[in-house]
Amino acid sequence: MSVVKEFNDYRAMMNEKIFAQDNKVLKRFFNLDTNAYQDGALDTKTKELLGLVASMVLRCDDCIRYHLGTCFELGITRNQVFEVFAIANLVGGSICIPHTRRALEYWEALEAGG
Repeated sequence: MSVVKEFNDYRAMMNEKIFAQDNKVLKRFFNLDTNAYQDGALDTKTKELLGLVASMVLRCDDCIRYHLGTCFELGITRNQVFEVFAIANLVGGSICIPHTRRALEYWEALEAGG
């Protein structure tokens, strides 16, 4: 199974289990996250790139993969992603380098079709 499919399948399965509990706070939090990335004063692409840089600085590989997948779907280019990698490493420091490696590996899987 591809790394992209495995990630997306697991995320969907676990989200379904979380939503099945019908916890109002968690549902509202997930909804807030969804709404925050909609077009507003900033467009969705910009917000996803911001989410990616924040995820890299916070060193959350699941979040990095999620944002990379969404960026890929939105037509973000490889060069744009590398600029985000550069900003994340500048802001986050050398501790972001391992996450950059894994992020590139995931981006290449996206480019290869999953």
